[in-house]
Amino acid sequence: MKSTRSRNRSKNNRNRNNNNQGGNVVNRVFDSSGPEGKVRGTPSQVIEKYNQLARDAQLSNDRVAMENFQQHAEHYLRLLSTAQREMDAKREEQERQNRERQAERDRERTERQERESSQPVVDDPAQAPQPDVQEAEADTNLVDTPESKPKRTRRKPKPKPQEPVAKGGDDQPEAAE
Repeated sequence: MKSTRSRNRSKNNRNRNNNNQGGNVVNRVFDSSGPEGKVRGTPSQVIEKYNQLARDAQLSNDRVAMENFQQHAEHYLRLLSTAQREMDAKREEQERQNRERQAERDRERTERQERESSQPVVDDPAQAPQPDVQEAEADTNLVDTPESKPKRTRRKPKPKPQEPVAKGGDDQPEAAE
């Protein structure tokens, strides 16, 4: 038999984690226990459902139920507007950071262009300043790589001396005497 205690613990952990999520409230699904039973959905869906229940209560001339449903709808409306304000603030912060990064890149680009434009422009490449080239010395500290070594060519094997062929036309070897 399983212990109910462990099952209750997992249920409590699950509920606590859902309630503490500060994540995306706009798309989060809520279980609202209203006076007419549970209402489940995203905040906008819950608001719409409570507004519909308030209209129904108004048509049935139940002012208390209508006010109750409107208060429930207002609660979720406040949750939704707070979440949207937070999302807008976060978006504005990201946009500000992006603008700062873009401004820094633009400054670096203009500085680079100014440095390049301050160098003399030469139309004839032969007249442009050339880098100093040192003559290669025999004892440099460079490492020999397979590409820098001359390729070895294989020698053809020396032909084996052939035995004299009998003039008689026989292809059989001569018998020893």
